[in-house]
Amino acid sequence: MNATSSQPVFIALQTNNDTLSLIEAILFDNPQATLEEYPAMVRIVAPGRLVVRRESVEERIGRSFDLREIQLNTISIAGEVDETEDEFTLCWKL
Repeated sequence: MNATSSQPVFIALQTNNDTLSLIEAILFDNPQATLEEYPAMVRIVAPGRLVVRRESVEERIGRSFDLREIQLNTISIAGEVDETEDEFTLCWKL
């Protein structure tokens, strides 16, 4: 595994009914993350690494979830993306 920086990463999402469970899952899986709320969007910031786990999202929405669905409501990201079927990870690789 590559070393990662502790520099902050973030994901900014539209705030709507489709993203409420996604936001809840991200915050649950990333206790070090902070939520910044703005009109019509949220930004979730974490030091060094932010992970979205498919299983956590599915538990909250009650259906299968393809992590590529994140892109439908994503406004912006900061960090390098590492994506598998089970996890969408943002980090800065050294």
